[in-house]
Amino acid sequence: MSEGILYLVATPIGNLADMTYRAVDLLKTVDIIYAEDTRQTKKLLNHYMIETPLDSYHQHNEMGKSDTVIAKCLAGQSVALVSDAGTPRLSDPGDTLIAKAVEAHIKIVPIPGASALLTALVASPFPMHEFTFIGFIPTQKKAQKALLNRLKAMPGLLVLYEAPHRINATLKALFEGLGERPIYIGRELTKKFEEHLHLTLAKDLEIKAPRGEYVIIVEGNHRPIELDDDYASHVELLMADGLSEKDAIKEVAHVRNLKKNTVYMAYQQYKKEAEDGSK
Repeated sequence: MSEGILYLVATPIGNLADMTYRAVDLLKTVDIIYAEDTRQTKKLLNHYMIETPLDSYHQHNEMGKSDTVIAKCLAGQSVALVSDAGTPRLSDPGDTLIAKAVEAHIKIVPIPGASALLTALVASPFPMHEFTFIGFIPTQKKAQKALLNRLKAMPGLLVLYEAPHRINATLKALFEGLGERPIYIGRELTKKFEEHLHLTLAKDLEIKAPRGEYVIIVEGNHRPIELDDDYASHVELLMADGLSEKDAIKEVAHVRNLKKNTVYMAYQQYKKEAEDGSK
């Protein structure tokens, strides 16, 4: 018996007409579809008259269901993984399944389609030559601060997702962590009330009566980086977050586009001055 195939199928992010012909045909022919929210995916399947069996695969059952999916593929069945909307694995479950599929030498075939990430990027006013996808930022203040401190020196665009009940808290956190910067916000992309906003991070920035799903794109840091103790504080923050000194120095050098030796020497000088000051 030949082994089955694991398909990663992109679905519309709002407008059902954005479903590709290939994706529809594929979902009609696989043995089973795994979806993050079966109620949401059922609407899509009904719209395209797809009668393939449907089961759930989400963050709360990911470990167990991954083994089930792998077993089905090894038994010769073809399986499709979809998320509620857009491309699987972008801030959605699937990492565990892919890792296990690779380990089991199962063929993986991505079926491209809609993506809120790419839709927002092409609609934004910023050059797209470099960007970092963040997804949803942490809600805990300490983790949030550590992440933004790591990102604030990066010259490329920062792309985030956010829900309506958290959009204003996230905008406040972005201003506190990154400072005043131009941003683009895409709301309800491809849907009836689609909106594109061009704003600037500020202390009093607030979305009135927030509704729908948001994509936030923040312009990168284009200011020249000065050689100062900020290197050392950045290294120490990453070490406090669990990285070794070596890995923290490597990470700081990467995000700030510096040579590792530059950061290493700055941090060693900082430690020496701190030791001398304590004597």
